Amino acid sequence: MSGITSVSSMIGSDTGNGGSDVSSQINSLNKQIQKITQQLKDLSGNDELNKQQKAEQQQLLEAQVQLLMAQIQQLQQQQEEKQQVMQESSPLAERPADGINRPNDTNSLDVYI
Repeated sequence: MSGITSVSSMIGSDTGNGGSDVSSQINSLNKQIQKITQQLKDLSGNDELNKQQKAEQQQLLEAQVQLLMAQIQQLQQQQEEKQQVMQESSPLAERPADGINRPNDTNSLDVYI
């Protein structure tokens, strides 16, 4: 059962780092998924465990992969929401000309004094 504790400690140490860069957090989570996937592959060749122990470990590892994938999805959703907020709060100068306080070819005023 040492594999279970090592995976649990690995998840606990990397996911709560509070890093500001979302992409680095996603990369870290993807690396953890790769490690767990490798452990799943190694589990099938492990002769020290009986079938029931292998099944229990497999379920645990698969649940951890699902948890990590959910965290990745949540981070991506947060990143998309931040991008939407940034786009909505863009300055007025980036808006296209609509003839109201921003003249266009058909709706403009020439003033000569």
